[in-house]
Amino acid sequence: MTIAPGAPGLPPRWTSSAKDGVGTALSPRSAVWFTHSHGILDEIYYPRVDQACTRDCGLIVTDGTPGGLFVEEKRGTVSRTRRLADGVPLFTITNTCEQHGLTIEKKIVADPHFDCVLQHITLTAGPDVTGLRMFALLAPHLVNGGAHNTGWVGDYKGMPMLFASGDGTCLAMACSSGLLAASVGYVGTSDGWQTLQRHGSLRERFDRAEDGNIALVAEIDTTAPALIAIGFGRKPEEAAFQAAASLAGGFERAENEYVANWRHWQHGLEPLDPPQPTGPHNFYRVSTAVMRCHESPLFPGGSIASLSIPWGASKGDDDLGGYHLVWPRDLAETAGALMACGAHADARRTLDYLRVIQEADGHWPQNTWLDGSAYWGGLQLDETAFPILLLDLAFRNGAVAEAELGDYWPMVRSACAFIIANGPATGQDRWEENAGYTPATLAVEIAGLLAGADLAERLGRSAEAGLMRDTADAWNADIESWIYVSGTDLANRCGVAGYYLRIVADGDHDLAGAAQHGRIAVRNRPEGEADVATDELIGADALALVRFGLRAAHDPRIRDTITVIDHLTRIDLPQGSVWHRYNNDGYGEHNDGRPFDGTGHGRAWPLLTGERAHYAIAADDLAGAEALRITMEGCASEGGLLPEQVWDADDLPEHELVRGRPSGSAMPLVWAHAEYVKLLRSLRDGAVFDLPPQTVRRYQVENITPRCRDWREPWRRSKIPAGQNLRVEITGPGVIHWTDDDWATVHEAPTTDVGLGIDSAELPSAALGVGRALMFTWNLADGGWRGRNFTVAIVA
Repeated sequence: MTIAPGAPGLPPRWTSSAKDGVGTALSPRSAVWFTHSHGILDEIYYPRVDQACTRDCGLIVTDGTPGGLFVEEKRGTVSRTRRLADGVPLFTITNTCEQHGLTIEKKIVADPHFDCVLQHITLTAGPDVTGLRMFALLAPHLVNGGAHNTGWVGDYKGMPMLFASGDGTCLAMACSSGLLAASVGYVGTSDGWQTLQRHGSLRERFDRAEDGNIALVAEIDTTAPALIAIGFGRKPEEAAFQAAASLAGGFERAENEYVANWRHWQHGLEPLDPPQPTGPHNFYRVSTAVMRCHESPLFPGGSIASLSIPWGASKGDDDLGGYHLVWPRDLAETAGALMACGAHADARRTLDYLRVIQEADGHWPQNTWLDGSAYWGGLQLDETAFPILLLDLAFRNGAVAEAELGDYWPMVRSACAFIIANGPATGQDRWEENAGYTPATLAVEIAGLLAGADLAERLGRSAEAGLMRDTADAWNADIESWIYVSGTDLANRCGVAGYYLRIVADGDHDLAGAAQHGRIAVRNRPEGEADVATDELIGADALALVRFGLRAAHDPRIRDTITVIDHLTRIDLPQGSVWHRYNNDGYGEHNDGRPFDGTGHGRAWPLLTGERAHYAIAADDLAGAEALRITMEGCASEGGLLPEQVWDADDLPEHELVRGRPSGSAMPLVWAHAEYVKLLRSLRDGAVFDLPPQTVRRYQVENITPRCRDWREPWRRSKIPAGQNLRVEITGPGVIHWTDDDWATVHEAPTTDVGLGIDSAELPSAALGVGRALMFTWNLADGGWRGRNFTVAIVA
């Protein structure tokens, strides 16, 4: 046995995140997912959609001589991807090298019966080209990492194969015509690419490479179409069996069943297909397939954010999760889109999955692996509210029966209790960057509380419903005092009275706080550029106030905010208007095209075009929304996939960056495809599909105003409007001691828990006039006195 030299190889890297296609067999028997870009197979995931096991698998064609013909299809050919059927993630990839007169055509499927990905490959060349030799190179990254893999040359029942193992998982690569030659090595030193580049053939061969960044290489017979299988298992023998069995069944069988599975699923969807496709794809069917591709049968309803790692070619093992993680917000948005297209059973699985991975205290983690274990540790309160809204949407659309609502009450109860106890300011906004008051989170929190109150009322829990509505009403009434400003320099420059801010730091909770005109540190900005005036930071998140029904689309404050949003964040690209998340955003490539590396320059997000289109629908501008739909489609890749961001500067061909085309961020972004699907449903209905009716009825029709305001020590008010009672929340059962005459008279108010685990007492401040004040402290039932007085003034 020959051991490869050069251990452990170069530091491992992932590959391009700009995918041309993603696929899976849509079969409970098959637990593999694949992606491809630049004409080659990229990551394969097994046995869960959050576990990447390969970096890529590409071909090299030589004439077998040192210094002779050497064509690497990823870099030396022009690649074209063609989708074979609407709604079926099956593609023909044609890679052409005109210089040497050769063409590689391949199709890729996940075998519905086995844990195996098949590639059907045909090499053709002009009549004057002879003696071509073809080699398949595979880079294992088992599991979610490439630094500690082991590879070897072996066989299974006499069939030659290449093997790799790492982190308890194995793969095996085989070919229908056998392997003419095979080798393993360390990337950058003894791998097949190095050998072929030097010699044109596998003159140097190695049998084993241990514990490093390794690559496998095999020579494939070119005299007939080749069928390459990459099988997976927990043991080498299992992986080998999967590959051998899949090869024995043949490509035609796997392809036919793969297509049939997808057509069957697509047949059950709502007919939301755009009447006039704007390109070679039916973007509705592409989007629904993308959403469905990202679910894992081992965790029904669990879907990741993207089968990609943003700027993957610059990322190594330290970026363990990439975007193949569950974000509860993205997942709820995706489930809402599944509801919109009629995939009720799929949406219901997601709802049940969310119920299982909810934390004991009621919140959902920032993101998780499929098994629910948290990855990052941030707290985003919109992610705690979205599952409540998803349940409400599912109920209103018939995916959950009224008799089943009680089963979901524990989930809703604990989520609402967590929101009340920890809101309204969030630890992170929806972009995972800043803490404080942000319109996107406030809108979802308030809508979620009202939806939770409706459920409580249906179940006869009026006291809980009352507490939820009181909190929602108080927060809704305070929105303008927290995040709306007027008369600023920016307002004057834009010719508006005022506007809603992107975010205000969690500081002063009074009706008018200095934090609105303070400064805030923006993440992902270079040192010295992160400190920004709060009233100069604007983003599209303000549209959430309309999307979730808290404010009317024609509210002058909303219209003025849109003027400012467009002034600072809209960019006109060849396909139309696309928006940045906010001004001064740093999450994107550098201006010179270098990948995001912790700092950068934020680019335009297609999903925000979809959100703007939903605003247009709410404002009764269906024609404008339809135009934005077409713009959104124009942001897609050649394969019909929507990216997280598109490049919005001059072309940089050396970085594959073209104005208006996908950047190096995640692609596909499932959230963007979900927004597109919901937009199609909203256009068909002539109304925003996921608009919560509770907020519209309460704040736009009935114009409900709050009867009380909330107070708790981690989130204190020092003022309260006249005519409002004050609800004081403490950490356990106890008695509030209060006075309105500087303790000349002392009153006691025992706390109660209405059923949400929140101990509170309501003080009668509504009876006090302007200029008066409440002063209070408390002692807990276990005998602990707070030992400090707090004061809340009554103001006009």
